[in-house]
Amino acid sequence: MLKSADKIRALGLAVIETENQAIAALTNRINDAFVEACEFMLQCEGRIVVIGMGKSGHIGSKIAATLASTGSPAFFVHPGEASHGDFGMITPKDMVLALSNSGETEEILLILPLIKRLGVPLISLTGNSYSTLAKAATINIDVSVEKEACPLGLAPTSSTTAALVMGDALAIALLEAKGFSAEDFARSHPGGRLGRRLLLLVHDIMHTGDEMPIVHITATLRDALLEMTRKGLGMTTIVNQGLDIAGIFTDGDLRRALDKQLDIHNTIITEVMTTEYKRIDADCLAIEALSIMQSDQITVLLVVEKQQTLTGVLHIHDLLRARVI
Repeated sequence: MLKSADKIRALGLAVIETENQAIAALTNRINDAFVEACEFMLQCEGRIVVIGMGKSGHIGSKIAATLASTGSPAFFVHPGEASHGDFGMITPKDMVLALSNSGETEEILLILPLIKRLGVPLISLTGNSYSTLAKAATINIDVSVEKEACPLGLAPTSSTTAALVMGDALAIALLEAKGFSAEDFARSHPGGRLGRRLLLLVHDIMHTGDEMPIVHITATLRDALLEMTRKGLGMTTIVNQGLDIAGIFTDGDLRRALDKQLDIHNTIITEVMTTEYKRIDADCLAIEALSIMQSDQITVLLVVEKQQTLTGVLHIHDLLRARVI
């Protein structure tokens, strides 16, 4: 059993080593052809249409998704479907990125005349620089590998890895050249954690209007407790006319007041409120609010305008619900 386990581990390591070598060999392929391919992609007024069959098609689909999410509009078209109507998805403003290890994929060669007639740039990623596809391409990028990781030399393994890595290299080079920012990335991923952190603003999730716990400066401690219970945020703001903030009263302040055995019916809230409080602007990122809360070890921020007028209340639970945390 041990020998079998050792053999399995050795086979796994051999695959990784073979593919590592294939990736390392790509460093010499980041040459003038690579730069020219990037320039064509940067100049593309339409979209980058990626095509490929079989395993190359799966890799092509992923490359298209990576390009699209990093600021280079792209989509994948199955070359077999292209010859049955989907070629109409390609416009004269687009360009084509074709993947084929052999460079002789029949379904791609079938639509080569149509690509040429359309007059769009054709970039190819092939394992054979002398193939039909490579020769027909505006620019060919060599992604050949010495051998596949498959011991039979049949299953696309190293070759698909090399094509994927070269696709990533193109996408990231374009990202840098376009000045694509983290905010741009977030706009492409609004449902992801990064999108929420970089796009969600305080005013998107704060409590406003009747949801805000508010008592007037003339209120009693009892009034404040009732308001805290009604709004369920563990605090209340104390304001004067015009919603200018005079202070804040929290669960912590309540415990201190009870320790002093104060009369909740006759104690005016201004006698026990806290005048120092943390504030934030409604147009700030929610992640900034989280940073303040974590730094000061608090659970509530008052959202203000003109330094003192209350416009909202933000609780740590609001950030949790919005999955900012």
